[in-house]
Amino acid sequence: MHPIATNMPPSWGCAPQASSRTPRSLPRTGSRRACRMIREGITMRRRTLLAAAGVTLAAPSLVRAQTWPAQPVRMVIGFAPGGPTDVYGRLFADRLGRALGQPVVIENKAGAAGIIGSTGVARAKPDGYTLVFGTGSTQALYPSMTAKPDYDVLKDFTYVAHIGGGPAAFMGNLAQPDSLKGLLEAARAKPGTLSYGSPGAGTLLHLTTERLKAAAGGVDMTHVPYRGSGPAMTDLLAGQIALVATTLGTALPFHSSGKARLLAVATAQRTTLAPDVPTVSETLGGMPFEAVLWHCLAGPAGLPPEVVARLAAAVRETMNDPALLKVLAEQGIVPVSDSTPDSTVAFVRAEVERWAPIVKAAGVKME
Repeated sequence: MHPIATNMPPSWGCAPQASSRTPRSLPRTGSRRACRMIREGITMRRRTLLAAAGVTLAAPSLVRAQTWPAQPVRMVIGFAPGGPTDVYGRLFADRLGRALGQPVVIENKAGAAGIIGSTGVARAKPDGYTLVFGTGSTQALYPSMTAKPDYDVLKDFTYVAHIGGGPAAFMGNLAQPDSLKGLLEAARAKPGTLSYGSPGAGTLLHLTTERLKAAAGGVDMTHVPYRGSGPAMTDLLAGQIALVATTLGTALPFHSSGKARLLAVATAQRTTLAPDVPTVSETLGGMPFEAVLWHCLAGPAGLPPEVVARLAAAVRETMNDPALLKVLAEQGIVPVSDSTPDSTVAFVRAEVERWAPIVKAAGVKME
């Protein structure tokens, strides 16, 4: 920016100069008033330039807020199609896309208890076009299962919302005892002969079953990890495994059709969706036992604040959609419709702390 000349004579009260000539454009009469007018003009020009600079600096954020999303948004699910996380994720993504005005496209990246998918998102460009449908497995259990995690659950993600989840449930195949108590007794009578499946080693449902074994007095059952709940259910129906830890929503269709038995639900009280099915607590003689497969929406660290705000608003709209809430209720999913980015961070931090001693006691490691 070029300097603004102020070469007025000393008699005008302005900056002193070598020459005492009066500029032709200004009369000597009223010189103080003229000087004041010039100074005010200089000040106004500087203010205008500073304001213009501020608008220029803010322009990228304003443009981003107005144009995002300008293309489909990718949401990564770290488990195979057909499982509870995939089912809930697709329902959520469909409504979220409507709220955003752009499709939210699902990408299944199964493996390592969902860690592969979350790792990819943690390393993605923070532009709002790559998100993850996080779970308790990927965002709460993982830090306690390895000495060298691929990501920091609190530092490498921008959390948008906690969107709820469904209670855990245990299903048995038709060749096994028709109650969880009976199946545990059979496993206790023949240690190591019965097996159970989970969506993967290190998942919340895996740890929930390990909790069950410990609470039942250290029952010895062999763990068979799968790449999602869908494959585990397939083997349960085929009689390859005796027990599966899944969610209530996944279990209900198989229970209703008589293809498998819903043995117990990990809720405080019996669910109205299956009032004939006891809680795990009832099976354990009143010992408290609850477990929820929760989910959250997050992006890479450094997600622009205006994108986070737009996403959070869209999530609130989505989680208050009556049509979606009706479908979720039918599947036993309890939504969270009032979470914020800050409350989600606090929730994840609390879950990490809550599960750490459980992971340690179970001796589950992911190397």
